[in-house]
Amino acid sequence: MIEILQSVIPTALFYSAPLILTALGGVFSERSGVVNIGLEGLMVMGAFVGIVFNLTFSDVLGAWTPWVSILVAMVVSAIFSIIHAVASVSFHASQVVSGVAINMLALGIGVYLTKQWYGKGQTDMVAQPFYTTDIPLLSKIPVIGSIFFQGIYITSYLAIILAFVAWFVLYKTPFGLRLRAVGEHPMAADTNGINVSRMRYIAVILSGALGGLGGSVFALTIASNFSHSTIVGQGFMALAAVIFGKWHPLGAMGAALFFGFAQSLSVIGSNIPLLQDVPQIFLLIAPYVLTILALAGFIGRADAPRANGEPYIKGSR
Repeated sequence: MIEILQSVIPTALFYSAPLILTALGGVFSERSGVVNIGLEGLMVMGAFVGIVFNLTFSDVLGAWTPWVSILVAMVVSAIFSIIHAVASVSFHASQVVSGVAINMLALGIGVYLTKQWYGKGQTDMVAQPFYTTDIPLLSKIPVIGSIFFQGIYITSYLAIILAFVAWFVLYKTPFGLRLRAVGEHPMAADTNGINVSRMRYIAVILSGALGGLGGSVFALTIASNFSHSTIVGQGFMALAAVIFGKWHPLGAMGAALFFGFAQSLSVIGSNIPLLQDVPQIFLLIAPYVLTILALAGFIGRADAPRANGEPYIKGSR
């Protein structure tokens, strides 16, 4: 049993980290009242920037390359998300249409520049990806250490820590209170002196940064290169985790861990006695089927922020 857990838990955490990070971005955006269908595009942009930066500067930065790569991906994706903020907040455009446009634009830019710079449909494999490691001291704990802290990616625990940070920011700080107020009742927030547009801009840019972080972590741990098929459905699974987690950072983390476990089944299924005889194709489609079933079962009981998806026009009712 311990051997099974040693293979299941690190792999599930490995696949969950990008989903957790991107879902946290979705929570910030939607808590402010801006629907962000563009999480997929933000992940694509993060993956593209992270891989290209890694390939370009690996000789200069050495072992620090993946860490600097994800920071650069965060910044570029945050800037890229301003397009969605301008369309949704300033021009009161349909937030769904704007998000879909972000998805299409990010993929188009990534694929086009990849072909221009590398002369083919995908980049080279990175020389400096993230590697598994043992957590000092914690990995020595009997039983638990070998399951949770040996052969894991630091990014997996970074994602979990950020989920708790996001919870603290949203529920224990004045900034979080203002952000939630803007998403629940923007007119009341405006009356109390809160700049609705500014709060929504900040939330969308935060979602861009976290989406870019999620995409770059996915690319530098799972994919190791960039092509049109690097990020396929990950952003939508993160969006599903936001809804399944009831727009709460820790709920979104739990949902992302569940979806990450479902994704890991295609890799570790052969090690689990109950799944050894299940055809590989069923394990590959499992995460998407479970995503649909989870949303079908919970969407009716999950209440979105009341002003989610509604543009706020100052002075209107």
